[in-house]
Amino acid sequence: MMVLVDTTVWIDFFSANPYPHVKTLENLIADREDICLCGIILTEVLQGIREDSEFNRTRDLLANLVFLPMQYSVFIRSAEIYRNLRRKGITIRKPVDCMIAAVAIEHGIPLLHNDKDFIPIEKHFGLKRLK
Repeated sequence: MMVLVDTTVWIDFFSANPYPHVKTLENLIADREDICLCGIILTEVLQGIREDSEFNRTRDLLANLVFLPMQYSVFIRSAEIYRNLRRKGITIRKPVDCMIAAVAIEHGIPLLHNDKDFIPIEKHFGLKRLK
């Protein structure tokens, strides 16, 4: 199984927080599943790291994951998601979440996350969530 893992999960994972989504990620790692990331998630995770040594270690760990490209269609779909939700009176706080969701939708894979912004995208656009 392939799964896209959101920044929210990686932050809790690297902080060793004992949340259910972290346990799910640990199980995926133990089962040697195909864990994916995209450029936005990679950037979000790495930009929050203060120490160079930790940055380098995390960068090297993430380099072993499946990297999903973000094609032109991802950006169009992302804008459509944002606009359509806005029309329904739902505002996504971080528009980059629409991009992350669009990557998962385009590749037909579930997203492991801990972010309420993805819930309306699940409901209205068929984003699959791994729990």
